[in-house]
Amino acid sequence: MAGTTLHPYSKGSEVSGGSKSASPDISIKLNATMIQVKNADVALRKGLIVVIPAYNEEIALGSVILQARQYADKIIVVDDGSSDRTTEIAKLAGAEVISLEYNAGKAYALLVGLKRARELDCKAVVMMDADGQHLTRDILRIAAFAMNGDADLVIGSRFLEKNGHIPIYRRLGQKTLDIFTNIGTKQNVTDSQSGFRALSRKALDYLDFKSNGYNVESDMIAHFAANGLVLREVPINVRYEVPNKHKMHPVTHGMGVLSQLISLISYRRPLLMFGLPGGTFVIIGIVTGSLAFSEYYATSKFPFAISMVSMLFLIMGMLMVIAGLILNTVVVIVKEDRHK
Repeated sequence: MAGTTLHPYSKGSEVSGGSKSASPDISIKLNATMIQVKNADVALRKGLIVVIPAYNEEIALGSVILQARQYADKIIVVDDGSSDRTTEIAKLAGAEVISLEYNAGKAYALLVGLKRARELDCKAVVMMDADGQHLTRDILRIAAFAMNGDADLVIGSRFLEKNGHIPIYRRLGQKTLDIFTNIGTKQNVTDSQSGFRALSRKALDYLDFKSNGYNVESDMIAHFAANGLVLREVPINVRYEVPNKHKMHPVTHGMGVLSQLISLISYRRPLLMFGLPGGTFVIIGIVTGSLAFSEYYATSKFPFAISMVSMLFLIMGMLMVIAGLILNTVVVIVKEDRHK
């Protein structure tokens, strides 16, 4: 079974997949409920593709693919320039493999896989990690709303239900990123950084956004929300004790995503980003100016220090408010042009 090596910035892809092994003929006694669930699962998985971006994941990838094949028609693995046996193992496990020549980052690898799934005219796509943190038994739960048309982006959330085994530092970091993502996108998402999510066929026509590295989850939410796509969350569980843990330090990862989110808020909601703090600075300037005036009135001495502080806050505040108003006008004009 041969795969194709792609340059990360070349167009198109040529891939090959593996045939599914036949299920063993086992006689078991089924009741009506079991048969109904089984038939529903078979119907749900028809036309479902799982996309897995992978970078040096030879340890866990094989078992992830084999388990995922129970719930999907096809598995697509995008090998993001791995130096280990990721591609070989993915092929042996029966996945269709797209190999990039060098490490281009999660966002690029994921978009390559999603666009390949779109070419195959699937009904929906589930994206998940290759390290084994995501439980494959949740695939159909996540895919259901995307398959039946009730949502265009379904996010598997770790925080909709009590999940006490999530490390406290992860909870704090995730919630911080959730707040900034929700401010920038005007959504109310509980797990904006979850990489376990499903896209409807409609959503696959809206992959025309730019993203870099691990910012792809927030960028996807922002782009889909701006285009009026329906977002939904379902509860999932994850396991953190996996052999090949996150390749980037959590602090570095979080700061990178946070900086991107601040840029997003500045672009999408300039009045909030500049106008609100600017107005706060103006109020501080007025208050400190009043204190300076009161001190001068009481002592007949000019309070130089507090007066300078008042002027500084007033000037900075007014500049930020003006900048927010100008940028907001530009955003409105751009939105109107897009809808013409």
